[in-house]
Amino acid sequence: MLHSLPPFHHPDLLVGTETSDDAGVFRLRDDLAVVNTVDFFTPIVDDPYTFGQIAAANALSDVYAMGGEPRTALNIVGFPRGRLDLGVLTDIIRGGSERVRAAGAVVIGGHSIIDEELKYGMAVTGVIHPDRIIRNSGVRPGDALVLTKPLGTGIIATGLKRRKASAASVRAAVRSMIALNDVASAVMRAVPAHACSDVTGFGLLGHAYEMASGSGVTIVLEARALPLLPGARRLARQGCLTGGCRRNREYLDNKTSIDRSIPRDLVEVALDPQTSGGLLIAVAADQADALVDELRAKGIDTSRRVGYATAAQEVSVRLV
Repeated sequence: MLHSLPPFHHPDLLVGTETSDDAGVFRLRDDLAVVNTVDFFTPIVDDPYTFGQIAAANALSDVYAMGGEPRTALNIVGFPRGRLDLGVLTDIIRGGSERVRAAGAVVIGGHSIIDEELKYGMAVTGVIHPDRIIRNSGVRPGDALVLTKPLGTGIIATGLKRRKASAASVRAAVRSMIALNDVASAVMRAVPAHACSDVTGFGLLGHAYEMASGSGVTIVLEARALPLLPGARRLARQGCLTGGCRRNREYLDNKTSIDRSIPRDLVEVALDPQTSGGLLIAVAADQADALVDELRAKGIDTSRRVGYATAAQEVSVRLV
């Protein structure tokens, strides 16, 4: 649909929609640009405060993926009048505000509408130096790929709705989704990274495809190296899959190659839409181990080296 619309052109528009980057970037002056992003969705956990935290962390993540620093946020609310107590909305916004404060940013307002289904998220504005933008399209042949958070949030959220997810799985998923990508972003900026994307709705394979396609390379992901949330594979085997997982599979069908030896449940985790997922970072191969060590030293102990990039092959992404 977007391809049918006329694109915007402006000398200060540094990052638009061309390569499916995580956020837009607009230059204000030679040493300052703003980073803009927006995200909202329906609840994926029962507790309103926790839902607010997750939604805010998810929205903030796009700024971190670009190498920026969040400054302000606006609440976006769809609320079913008369069907839920307003205290539920208070708790949601309180949870979102907590994550924004943790990011060192401020909530400056928002907008709400009456909706049949509860929805919440944020529009976030960050800042960045125009020369230090980390896009998703800078992957180079020979680069290593590092992932900072474990996979499986969509599958576990579905398992929770079906009363099949264990308490331990849910706790691990919530802890991961609430965690900000601020530290990971700071570490990758210091390397510096060649490219980055946060892993969200298109799943690991989908976001790797965007990075590879925009960079003109092929990304090879190693299934055995992927960090996984506890219980994700078991729930995938039990069929706790989202509609987004199916759509991701259909979209990527002729764009990816999946080795037949990989168990089906592990493939489903690689396709699983993530909420507030980790950063997928491309760095020079000789810096990857140091990056992982530094991420773990900073408390991100789920960080893993998960693959590498090659010159462009027949498909953009291979899962081996």
